Amino acid sequence: MSDSASTVLVIDDDPDLRASVGRLLRSLGINVQLFASISDFLASDLPDGPTCLVLDIRLPGQSGLDLQRELAAAKREIPIIFVTGHGDIPMSVQAMKRGAIEFLTKPFRDQDLLDAIQLGLSRDSARRETDKDLAALRERFGSLSPREREIVVQVARGRLSKQIAHDIGIAEATVKVHRSRAMHKMQAGSLPELGRMADRLKLVPYAPQRS
Repeated sequence: MSDSASTVLVIDDDPDLRASVGRLLRSLGINVQLFASISDFLASDLPDGPTCLVLDIRLPGQSGLDLQRELAAAKREIPIIFVTGHGDIPMSVQAMKRGAIEFLTKPFRDQDLLDAIQLGLSRDSARRETDKDLAALRERFGSLSPREREIVVQVARGRLSKQIAHDIGIAEATVKVHRSRAMHKMQAGSLPELGRMADRLKLVPYAPQRS
């Protein structure tokens, strides 16, 4: 499956609901995978492209909330839309606090489900793009020489070229050469942009200022 293809995963033990949601999504050209249980879902391979999960709260064995916790613990970031025929306020609050997109009570309107799915797929697509950009940034940083990396970190700390030169015992002109090469390899158009890249890579640990 290509990265651009979106898929909706549906976990519900009600075969009629699964079939209904499956028909609805396929009629709109949306890829869908249907599961009767969490164990069936966990035994499957996740799609490569943007994904969201339509998940029943009450299921045999594990509950939907249990799966939400399990996915979070495993750092598997899948937007979740909860559906239930037995929803209550505490359950809804718990699900939303943990990052659920929506909490729909059966019977729900098709449009409400589709709106939630569109939001979930959009969020997952944006997250994947961010992750892709960060991976490329890490790769560019990895291409730097040890000295270039050292100077990037010092620049990110706000050190001037003459201060860096004094700290590591080389000429200021040499610092500027290394810095220029590092900026070229990192594809940074300016020092502030290089600093933002360093922030994204968390090269400089945050230290709260003392009052």
